[in-house]
Amino acid sequence: ELVRQGEVLKRTEQMVDKMDQDLKTSQRHINSIKSVWGGLVNYFKAKPPESKPEQNGSPEYYANSRLKEAMMSSKEQESKYQESHPNLRKLDNSDNDFGKADLVSSVQGDSYPKNQHLRAYHQKIDNNLDEMSSGLSRLKNLALGLQTEIDEQDEVLDRLTKKVEILDVNIKSTDKKVRQL
Repeated sequence: ELVRQGEVLKRTEQMVDKMDQDLKTSQRHINSIKSVWGGLVNYFKAKPPESKPEQNGSPEYYANSRLKEAMMSSKEQESKYQESHPNLRKLDNSDNDFGKADLVSSVQGDSYPKNQHLRAYHQKIDNNLDEMSSGLSRLKNLALGLQTEIDEQDEVLDRLTKKVEILDVNIKSTDKKVRQL
């Protein structure tokens, strides 16, 4: 949703820029109509540069790279989690959770109690904590990416607000000149 909003902001900014350029062209035409001298000045004055038309009607918008990386990492971790989670994958009845806990554990075996059942529970708890840590890390990266994207969009909004205020003043001025004609 945030990426979509960024695209909308980018298109809006381009439309405001186009409106500003059209307003400048209108001002040149008004000067030409208003007086002969205005027409002469416009004739010798350089024309404003034409803007390039948008490709396929939609401008390119690229989300913040930090947000993209966090989203990709999150999707990868989510798929790995779904593959390993006992409730999200097909269970094989021949395996029990205690046997798998011995193989999957990332902590060395000598740090666990000697009791086999207690050891299996400790390893299972450690595995769950590892998954929680991974999930929290994923959420942290997503939050940081979202914050960076929001900061960038806030800057675009500030720029857009200034442009719209200037454009509003110019439109009112041009409207007044047209009414005087």
